[in-house]
Amino acid sequence: MPQTMPTAVWINQPDALQHYLAEHLPHTPLGLDTEFMYQNTFYPQLALLQIAYQNRFALIDPLALNISDSLHPALEDTNSIVIMHSAGEDLKALSPFLPAGPGNLFDTQIAAAFAGMGMGLSYRALVATLVGVELDKGETRSDWMRRPLTASQLSYATLDVVHLESLYIQLSHTLQQRGYSAWHMQDCQRLKQRINRPPDPQPQHSFRSTAVWPHNTQARLRRILLWRDTQARALNRPRPWLLEDALVLSLAEQPPDSLAQLNRRIRGQRALGATQASALFEVLTTPPDTDEMASTIPIPAILKGEEKQALTTMRRCVEQRATELNLPAGLLCPRKILETYVVTRQWPDFLSGWRLDILKEDLSSILPD
Repeated sequence: MPQTMPTAVWINQPDALQHYLAEHLPHTPLGLDTEFMYQNTFYPQLALLQIAYQNRFALIDPLALNISDSLHPALEDTNSIVIMHSAGEDLKALSPFLPAGPGNLFDTQIAAAFAGMGMGLSYRALVATLVGVELDKGETRSDWMRRPLTASQLSYATLDVVHLESLYIQLSHTLQQRGYSAWHMQDCQRLKQRINRPPDPQPQHSFRSTAVWPHNTQARLRRILLWRDTQARALNRPRPWLLEDALVLSLAEQPPDSLAQLNRRIRGQRALGATQASALFEVLTTPPDTDEMASTIPIPAILKGEEKQALTTMRRCVEQRATELNLPAGLLCPRKILETYVVTRQWPDFLSGWRLDILKEDLSSILPD
């Protein structure tokens, strides 16, 4: 079926936004999408907001008006379902205006996984499967901060919300039939909670190759990464602009002897000025104290022996349970979660809620003594 070309109203005035939202009735599903960009920034820049309800489509320009006051009543109302697809990054872009996310979120990508359609299904693939429409994704990497937007951009942005209500109707029916509506709701709620999640307190765990480093060197690596994250947020600049990963590892393993030596090694880092360099030198040269060493959880080494065997057995257990439930194994429990559980011996937060009753007894019995 050829894709439709609906008409959307362009809104860049507060009165027009109020008028558009005034006709949205409670309990009426509302489709929502965003276009955002990371233009040399740490935080995403919201460039466009697309809304749809009852075949009424609007493209709202957040660069021209403050959207907060007008959007809150419609999006925070728990009586109305806000339909989004793969909402994680969109929620981040909306967080300055909608810190807690929509009151009642229905994520169609998560719903598709619970419907047995697979993990990470794209909006385009989902629309093609359930609606029978092929969408043009030619503007995926477009510059959404430009004004005016091109006709192609306007069409692309509108089509991103046109089919959300149809997806919602079909997927919600399937979830009800399969008995997974409550589980889907839990996962949507968890997705919203991730918006304001604090930074990872153990960022060094992302650098598995350094598991062989001495504990005090791992503590220094952790301290550098935490400092970089704090500075990137404060300056609203990408982390690599302060310190690229390779440089982080080099400085952690071999700290400079002087500020002059540090300045030579960090030359070319775009967001690292003299003030940051001085602070970084202190970060690098202050020995970790007892509390810092105790709070630095060692980086897990590659699993061997009983732990490796336990991980393999756990993965088979998850796959078997997922098959019984007709769900993707990655939805039930990703491998990374299992690996963390084997290493830390602590039940993962990810496996709370509906996953707890399904996996707790089996997985805990497999854990090596």
